[in-house]
Amino acid sequence: MYKVTVVGAGMVGATTAMRVAEEGYAEVVLLDVRADLARGKALDISQALSLKPSASRVKGGDDYRLAEGSRVAVVAAGMARRPGMSRTDLLESNAGVVRSVVGSLKEAAPDCALVVVTNPLDEMTYLAWRMTGWDRHRVMGMAGLLDGCRLAFFASQELGIPPWQVHPVVLGSHGDGMLPLARFTTAAGVPLEQLLPGDKLREVEERTRHGGAEIVSLLGEGSAYFAPSACVARMVRSLLLDDGFRTAASVPLQGEYGLHDVCLGVPVVLGAGGWREVVELPLLPTERGVMEENAERIRENMRKLDAWLESP
Repeated sequence: MYKVTVVGAGMVGATTAMRVAEEGYAEVVLLDVRADLARGKALDISQALSLKPSASRVKGGDDYRLAEGSRVAVVAAGMARRPGMSRTDLLESNAGVVRSVVGSLKEAAPDCALVVVTNPLDEMTYLAWRMTGWDRHRVMGMAGLLDGCRLAFFASQELGIPPWQVHPVVLGSHGDGMLPLARFTTAAGVPLEQLLPGDKLREVEERTRHGGAEIVSLLGEGSAYFAPSACVARMVRSLLLDDGFRTAASVPLQGEYGLHDVCLGVPVVLGAGGWREVVELPLLPTERGVMEENAERIRENMRKLDAWLESP
């Protein structure tokens, strides 16, 4: 049986651990600096599995030795957004968390694939990749799949069909600068831009860009976790079972889409132990411009982060 480690026993981490355990193909380790919180949630999940045909075992604690032998590790530790906060507002506070977590995972599970969930997603994914020094195909951030789920839902509401019948494409940063692409998004094989009038398309795109903030505002405390955890679990499944799942993820780019030394959401093919390739779509000049603006904004944040990390 495979082993999957999830770091961070908050709502995203714990629900991810439960979803993976319910699949039944992996032992799950849930780690948190609050060891008893992780143990308690692991115990709760384990008892829930009595109602599932799953042989998974779930362990919790704060000892990274539990992660030894993990094929996949998920970084879900850090602060969540509060109403009025952007993901970038979490840059400094979560960078220290990610640096500590990734350092420990690098030592305990040096052969794992790494899925980053902590915000700001693109910056934290790049930080994790840089810290590990691993092949870039082993490091990725979960964002584009979630943004795509939101696009699929909002479009389905307008079309009067189930969300699973919409095949979304969202590129770019996991934030206000994301790039929902209606001409590549389809329902029953028909591009979304042919199914919805311009004003409805723009409304769907805007709700997609601000989908996370809408949930944060409604909750009042904390952020989304059901959809994010479902997306992480789907990626983990592909990284273990090698099913060739095509999705969008934030990955280190080295020339794809004309971008270098930055993590940004692009279409990828997932496989055993990492992402296999980036799928390059024929973007319009304006769309490439948005991607370049996203990349430069992330690089600027990384420069700020470097200065902060190097300060005494």
